[in-house]
Amino acid sequence: MSVLIGEEIDKLLETTSRSFYPTLKYLPKKIRGQIGLLYLLARVADTIADSKVGDTEVLIDALSNYNDVAQGRSDTLPDLRELADIQSNPDEGELLRNVQQVVDALSVYGQEDQERMLECLDVIVGGQILDLQRFGIAREGGTISSLDSDDELDDYTFRVAGCVGVFWTKMSLAHVMKLPKDKEDVFFERGIRFGKALQMINILRDIPEDLRFGRCYIPGVRLEEIGLEPKNLLDPSNIGTFRPLYDAYLDLTSEHLDAAVEYIRMIPERQFRLKAACMLPVLIGQRTVTLLREGNILDSDEKIKVTRDEMKGYFKKLLRALIIPGGVQRLLARNKNVR
Repeated sequence: MSVLIGEEIDKLLETTSRSFYPTLKYLPKKIRGQIGLLYLLARVADTIADSKVGDTEVLIDALSNYNDVAQGRSDTLPDLRELADIQSNPDEGELLRNVQQVVDALSVYGQEDQERMLECLDVIVGGQILDLQRFGIAREGGTISSLDSDDELDDYTFRVAGCVGVFWTKMSLAHVMKLPKDKEDVFFERGIRFGKALQMINILRDIPEDLRFGRCYIPGVRLEEIGLEPKNLLDPSNIGTFRPLYDAYLDLTSEHLDAAVEYIRMIPERQFRLKAACMLPVLIGQRTVTLLREGNILDSDEKIKVTRDEMKGYFKKLLRALIIPGGVQRLLARNKNVR
């Protein structure tokens, strides 16, 4: 990557991906740039889709046009200046003002890597457009809509995160590691579940925020089974009724995280950087699931998240685990069982 483009992209990454940036720094150099660039390409789309103003069709058109330019189907980027100006996060506004640099950075990489990035971006954008078609623009105080089924929830988690597991796996196998052909399918399956786990955590942690903007990712049919409607989740006192269903989704998330642990175990020991980059989100994910089990997620005043001090602790534990034989397995197992 040219020095100029590299510096611009790295600056955008550091300011817009504070939670992902530490993971990015662990990655092997052979794939760090491509994975970082995909993050920015997807973050542009996510920022457009999450804009809380305007008309649904305007956002869908902006997403489609942006993706067409990235995919090489068009030469004209949509004008994102108005959307940039209304972002509550100034770093996201700056990202929208620099979309051309993000798209131009694709040309630095070889055709196969470009195809891997754009294939994943296409799936992500498709998921975001489907989300807008279902829910419309995120507006406070409106009607709350929900997904219709667990199949829709699973499909959504694949479109916005599971596909990243596919991309990550393709990049790893293409540039830094090899597996016997008979094990590659299992590796991809576990990579998909890895991505789904992280998205499920986002969904299960952000219920109050999503409800506030009219979106309920807990399927309506599952709520009906326990005598609730999406609007009932706005009342923290309903946690007792909601808890068994919520815990069932946390159990599913834990199963996805277990698959992520098995994914990490399939990475050769010598690829310690790749292992570290995968371990960090799993450690944080395991801890987050534990916190979600203990708290009342329906209480919007109760902020459930891993603290910065805990994050620093994971960095230290991770470094120690990587230099001690068997340390990776012990850390992952111990962290899952911490209450």
